[in-house]
Amino acid sequence: MSDANEPTGAAGAVGPNAGAAGAGAAGAGSAADPAASAPGRRVRVVLVDDHRMFRTGVQAEIGQTERTGVEVVGEAADVDQAVTVITATRPEVVLLDVHLPGGGGVEVLRRCSPLMADPEQPVRFLALSVSDAAEDVIGVIRGGARGYVTKTITGTDLVDSVFRVQDGDAVFSPRLAGFVLDAFASTDAPPVDEDLDRLTQREREVLRLIARGYAYKEIAKQLFISVKTVESHVSAVLRKLQLSNRHELTRWATARRLV
Repeated sequence: MSDANEPTGAAGAVGPNAGAAGAGAAGAGSAADPAASAPGRRVRVVLVDDHRMFRTGVQAEIGQTERTGVEVVGEAADVDQAVTVITATRPEVVLLDVHLPGGGGVEVLRRCSPLMADPEQPVRFLALSVSDAAEDVIGVIRGGARGYVTKTITGTDLVDSVFRVQDGDAVFSPRLAGFVLDAFASTDAPPVDEDLDRLTQREREVLRLIARGYAYKEIAKQLFISVKTVESHVSAVLRKLQLSNRHELTRWATARRLV
């Protein structure tokens, strides 16, 4: 499921909870059809996500150009693919997952920084992720993304968010903007957590879900991985943090406000 093949089917929603009331981007329109957000306008978009099924769903939901004004010009499943596709297509907006093989969304932003700085044809990034963790939000915004929305967003609101980012606006799902305001209100840089830095992006994601009380099967379903892979990630996290069980892990994560 982690390839960059072109979508072959249609999924009817942006994410597993798409369409939930109140889940759209802050300030997004409430029109019943995505096309109502920007009649007559066009925006070229690249989708970057390591789950092909999710990319297929986004493509089906917002990529009908005549209806929505969104033209999906490329897809990528990891950091290297993303940089190659973005450089080749020069889209107006990139929908970027935070957790990607090869270094994550932050690495994509770092390597595409010259494209973001282009005064004539800037490439703008909108993070689209299952994660609502403060460190993920702050990390990609510091990296240069113009906004951050979660995968519970509706198709209508996602189209509206894409056009707003194209215009240079900042767009956030409800409550996530507070993370950014709190982070940038202080002149002091946040302390480096050496223990947390030992974990990979995927291990951090599993860690947060374990700390929130998810069972292994639930984590596997949400992250599109096997239960055995979840168990391997948990074992690695416990070893790296020198913890004995998931209860200690939950206390550790709660103390660092990762839950």
